[in-house]
Amino acid sequence: MGIQSGNMQSRLGKWLIVAAAGAAFCLLAVMPSSAQAPAYKAPKTKDGKPDLNGIWQAMNEANWDIRPHAASQGPVYSLGAAYSTPAGLGVVEGGEIPYKPEAAAKQKQNYTDRLKLDPEVKCYMGGVPRSTYMPYPFQIVQGTNTMMIVYEYAGAVRVINMAAPTKAPADSWMGWSNGRWEGETLVVDTKGFNDKTWLDDSGHPHTEAMRTFERFHRIDFGHMDLEITIDDPVAYTEPWSVTLHLELMADTELIEDVCDNEKDAAHYQDSKR
Repeated sequence: MGIQSGNMQSRLGKWLIVAAAGAAFCLLAVMPSSAQAPAYKAPKTKDGKPDLNGIWQAMNEANWDIRPHAASQGPVYSLGAAYSTPAGLGVVEGGEIPYKPEAAAKQKQNYTDRLKLDPEVKCYMGGVPRSTYMPYPFQIVQGTNTMMIVYEYAGAVRVINMAAPTKAPADSWMGWSNGRWEGETLVVDTKGFNDKTWLDDSGHPHTEAMRTFERFHRIDFGHMDLEITIDDPVAYTEPWSVTLHLELMADTELIEDVCDNEKDAAHYQDSKR
């Protein structure tokens, strides 16, 4: 009887150990991943700030339309599928832009006449935020008091002041940018725009009152999230945002992309029109 009791206690002890191990495994399985690994911290520059240097590109269809959209015929029907609009999930939070009636009407007119009016057709700079999600890479060059974003398309360059904020001396295509760090996130406040750029091929407009807030946050070595809030009280009823996912383009370089090199007279327009 003592031997049987001892064997039973031994088996019971082993069962309890197995049950405890199984419970511990299940607990670990349902725990959030953040408890298993620390949040990613970007490599640091010499001054201790997150290192965003490199060539990046947004992989999406936002340049054709920042809203969710189906594939559609391009503006030149004789070209068939060439230069048509690819389908896209959109980057606008909520899917719709809170237009005021006048701006909504302007967007429809721009879309109708996009082959003639689109600034990209005229080889103008893409502006902000469009230059970031055009199908071309861009390079971030990071300094202490100044940062630069160099875009492949049209050779556009933005200088971001990282010292005390300064005012725009005049309205321009790429605006006037002041930046600051909020922990691991670079925040860029840009205003001083002209009203000559569009937000995409679909003719979404803005006015000279537009102001953008960009939040760059590196989520791992090869990827960065970018949230852009757009505020234009003349064109929109309230601020709205887009979210982009950027990929690091390793082992590459920017290649000059200028209409003058293409020798295509169709791209040139009288700037006075």
